[in-house]
Amino acid sequence: MYSEDFERGHPQERNTEDVYSKPVRAGKRTYFFDVKATKGNNDFYLTITESKRRQERDGSFTYDKHKIFLYKEDFEKFAEGLEDAVTFIRTRLLKDAPQESGHSGDGADDGESFSNVSFDEF
Repeated sequence: MYSEDFERGHPQERNTEDVYSKPVRAGKRTYFFDVKATKGNNDFYLTITESKRRQERDGSFTYDKHKIFLYKEDFEKFAEGLEDAVTFIRTRLLKDAPQESGHSGDGADDGESFSNVSFDEF
């Protein structure tokens, strides 16, 4: 359950069990990687939620949320697509940019490659 759901007094109903949650703050956005168990607790799936805090004209805050449900049968293809897209950005769009934090920008494995992600741990 996200803190903004509690703050607004409208808790989000869920029919599944939360197994693991990893929030990642990135500028004005927060990404939530939530592993959930199905109703029978015999399977897992991943939700990825982007949450962006927005201030209304009256000074109150709201949250724009976008959610992706990722099921185990799609993990490999999703990871491949994400790795390809990140590699494309690193090699084509960032190759002339100043290098920061040790990123080579050439798509070489710098220890932070998405190919190191293993979804088989579930």
